[in-house]
Amino acid sequence: MLSKERIKEIIQFNEDFILNEIDTIIPREGIVLPRGLRKVAIIHGIRRCGKSFVLFDIFRKNKDVSLYLDFEDERLVNIISSDLDKIREGFFELKPDLLHRRNIIFLFDEIQSVPNWERFCRRLCEKDNIRVFVAGSSSKITPRHIHTSLRGRAWGIELFPFSFLEFLKVKNLALEKIIYKKDIVKIKNSLIEYLKWGGFPEVALCKSNFARRKVLKEYLDAMFFKDLLEKYKITNIHLIDTLKENLFSTFGRKFSLSSFYRKYHSQFPFSKDTLSVYYRYFLDSMLVYETRLLASSAYRRMRNPPVIYLADIGLAKRVKSNDKGYLLENLVFLELKRKGCELFYFNEVGECDFIVKSNGGYKAIQVTYELNEENQDREISGLVDACKTLKIGQGTIVTMDQEANRKAHKTNIRVVPFWKWLAKPR
Repeated sequence: MLSKERIKEIIQFNEDFILNEIDTIIPREGIVLPRGLRKVAIIHGIRRCGKSFVLFDIFRKNKDVSLYLDFEDERLVNIISSDLDKIREGFFELKPDLLHRRNIIFLFDEIQSVPNWERFCRRLCEKDNIRVFVAGSSSKITPRHIHTSLRGRAWGIELFPFSFLEFLKVKNLALEKIIYKKDIVKIKNSLIEYLKWGGFPEVALCKSNFARRKVLKEYLDAMFFKDLLEKYKITNIHLIDTLKENLFSTFGRKFSLSSFYRKYHSQFPFSKDTLSVYYRYFLDSMLVYETRLLASSAYRRMRNPPVIYLADIGLAKRVKSNDKGYLLENLVFLELKRKGCELFYFNEVGECDFIVKSNGGYKAIQVTYELNEENQDREISGLVDACKTLKIGQGTIVTMDQEANRKAHKTNIRVVPFWKWLAKPR
């Protein structure tokens, strides 16, 4: 049992830490917070993607009416559900003038391990009119897995590591402020760096490649052991490790569980059911994402293998020289995912990387690092096939550094560099 005085000490400590010890907070893009709705905001995403700093940012902008608690703080590890009311009581004892104010904000980091936290947050929101924000890395805190007491009362916010636009802010660059050619060179050089190291905030702030490698290795180890082995009590270590190596080295390509089973089941024992469960663990832990085939039949969508993408390209196992094309494709996927787009891949006569469904219509996007004589027929024909099938007159090919307007089989094709596609997506 935790005393109220101890909780008050932690509340004051956190306030001082956020206001006086945190140096830089990069504002995150595309985060839509609930306004005027009595819903608990659930900020979820992969470990180390910056969820805590989103809470810090909200706190700083509302410092006079906010409370922040991190439940991974060792002083709170033994907190139980009966202690939760002491948080509210302690806060208002520290700030009694706020007792009858509206729009008080409570920010809870990693609260998911506390029993009955959902009911507590719901009561704060509905009965006390307190705006509640919860952040966590566990799959238990995603809208799909939260307790039924919060169903219909949660506002899900999925957070990713830095986008390229946010990465540019770290470099004090902005696409909308490009004036001179030297600025374009800086943007392109930053994209090369981003393509190599990804967007984890701590990695983006590292000053050396040695530090970046070290941090990424520590992240991957922590995610693998804490979010998979320990959390799910994995027993077949060889299987989960082999699956990880395959997923993290074949991103941007179709991944078939049946093919994986045929390839490895004679080398070490495992069942198809165990393989399927372990694969689901990677998805639930938000380490990987998948796109499914565009098809009118749900059965056909699920019968065809998904294309796998990583939560951040810093996690990629680069084992082939042509990985840079898949890395760029992974970046495009993440940018579309951040915008909340519904994504599919197209595979009929030709193939197209992304079919974006939005506002009742479709967009077709192909991605290639460089459009050249060897691949242009395949890339263009796949895009044209998708456009004709979907009855749309224009498609886009995103490249690293090429720009052009083309026409093929009555289809308008916009070839555009990744950074310019971000600035003016169509």
